[in-house]
Amino acid sequence: MKESWLAQKTDWFAHHALGLPELASANGKAVDHLMVYVHWLMLALFVGWILYFGYVLFRFNAARQPKADHAGSTSKIPSYVELAIVAVEAVLLLGVAIPIWARNVDRFPKPEESTVIQIMAQQFAWNARYPGPNGVFGRQEMKLISDKNVFGVDPADPAGQDDLQVFNEIHVPVDKPVLIYLSSKDVIHSLKLVAMRVTQDAIPGLRIPFTFTPTKIGRYQIECAQLCGNGHAAMAGGFLVVQSKDDYATWLASKSPSIAPASFE
Repeated sequence: MKESWLAQKTDWFAHHALGLPELASANGKAVDHLMVYVHWLMLALFVGWILYFGYVLFRFNAARQPKADHAGSTSKIPSYVELAIVAVEAVLLLGVAIPIWARNVDRFPKPEESTVIQIMAQQFAWNARYPGPNGVFGRQEMKLISDKNVFGVDPADPAGQDDLQVFNEIHVPVDKPVLIYLSSKDVIHSLKLVAMRVTQDAIPGLRIPFTFTPTKIGRYQIECAQLCGNGHAAMAGGFLVVQSKDDYATWLASKSPSIAPASFE
């Protein structure tokens, strides 16, 4: 579908004027456009306040007001302007922001049509778990979580025997929705994929879903957007690798199933 003239110009402004980083996801364009619109709004407010400041300097300078008037302005215009600003902000919040949030908060792709991955953050690395060829994750128990079994996988469950677990390098196929269930083994982390325009906090005890659709093959750094300890910088050692469907299938086939995760040294 061909983009409109406005969308094309907005894309150009985002990456050439604002210098936004590389975009590699289908959902990220809306994020970039929002950043552009916010910058234009801030520019309009900046110009407006400068003009108002200039008017005040002219209207109330000493030459025009040789004697101070302690009563001040009696005009009702400032009150009307304040009410108008409140009304506009209410419309933006109730008529735009909340409806958009409500439409998107529970919009996730179907698991059977997605690459489903469980990610467990820890100090100071990322563990990822994929279902095996049977497409079913093995049973998990909180009491089984340990340094050797960060996902708490039940070794007695046959469904989990073919599950795949990797460390600090997450692979996904291009042009297919990715559905991630994110949690943390220890403290609050925050998984940030700049190229995908997604950020999601990892909370201990919770499994939080988020999604994106990669559109460009490449290797992208994973960052932690939450200060998580004295080794926080090491969280940037994780990578998301976007591959063609054939290369992704080859990568999956090359990994032998294991429930024992690697541990951070």
